[in-house]
Amino acid sequence: MNTLQGKTALVTGASRGIGRSIALRLAQEGALVAVHYARNQAAAEQVVQEINNFGGKAFAIGTEFSTLNHIEAFIHLLDVQLEEQTGSTEFDILVNNAGIGQVLSLEELTEEAIDEVLNINVKVPLFLTQQALPRLRDGGRIINLSSVVTRTAYPAVFGYSLTKGAINTFTLALAKHLGPRNITVNAIQPGIINTDMNAGTLQDPDGEKFVAGLSAFNRVGQPADIADIAAFLASSDSRWVTGQLIDASGGSHL
Repeated sequence: MNTLQGKTALVTGASRGIGRSIALRLAQEGALVAVHYARNQAAAEQVVQEINNFGGKAFAIGTEFSTLNHIEAFIHLLDVQLEEQTGSTEFDILVNNAGIGQVLSLEELTEEAIDEVLNINVKVPLFLTQQALPRLRDGGRIINLSSVVTRTAYPAVFGYSLTKGAINTFTLALAKHLGPRNITVNAIQPGIINTDMNAGTLQDPDGEKFVAGLSAFNRVGQPADIADIAAFLASSDSRWVTGQLIDASGGSHL
């Protein structure tokens, strides 16, 4: 434990689901965690309270990402908070987790729908990373959240799948770009995880059985399964791992 003692991490979309679990896990390893939320301040504050309860350190910071101006405003807020907390605006770990799901086939996609999912799932991590790089310390870590849909075809989530393919390419290019700074960049590709996003499917017994059956382990993935991988990628143990797309689907569709 405490593999991240003295480190500072930013986790986007950390008020619930996978982001929440990653924030908790990094804090358990000793990192000061900036818990980003878009709308649900109460949920983010609850995450901070959970971290405080076990002796960790965290603070909530809210911005609804939709434009570059919003991202720049968020970075300013982050600078202020980090200066207060640590005396510096620099940090060590960026987890690009914030994103939206979208269940639309090719025939159902509209220009408005594809613009929305591209904006949140691709444009936000791209420009947030751009704005964060001057503040990210050499030897730092960037962890992107991709998806198993880039390995296995899911036509029902056409636009969403395209965005996660973009995240994979972003990860590869960024890893090469930041190699000289000794910053590792990797992507985690979860399968169907037990989060609010998938509650409609998993609350149905048949749906849960189907999802569990996709995995080689015959169970549904949990947020902690992804958070543990993130903790490894954030630590010094992953120093020789970069530009990797790590399947975290429990062997789904093998």
